[in-house]
Amino acid sequence: MAVSAEDADFARELFAGVGPLTTRRMMGGLCLYADGTIFAIVRSDGAILLKGAGAMATRMEADGWEKWDYVRSNGARGAMPYWLLPDDVYDDPDRASALARDALACL
Repeated sequence: MAVSAEDADFARELFAGVGPLTTRRMMGGLCLYADGTIFAIVRSDGAILLKGAGAMATRMEADGWEKWDYVRSNGARGAMPYWLLPDDVYDDPDRASALARDALACL
């Protein structure tokens, strides 16, 4: 299943305050970029994940954000440096854009 056009448009609007964005569809999801740097992924289920590195990852963990992990075909668990955007941020483009700028500053 791929990301719907509605979910892609929603993500672009949510992060419009970051500045000009580009997108790329990958593995059923949609990657969001600012100045050529990926900072978020929209999954096919509509969930939005923000990339966390350094101090931003520490902040996300401390604030209780859920880290994206998965189970590999051999049963081993893996993790990606992406964290699920908290539910209350979906209704706040200013906060979403501020979080994205903070995340980009740590990449």
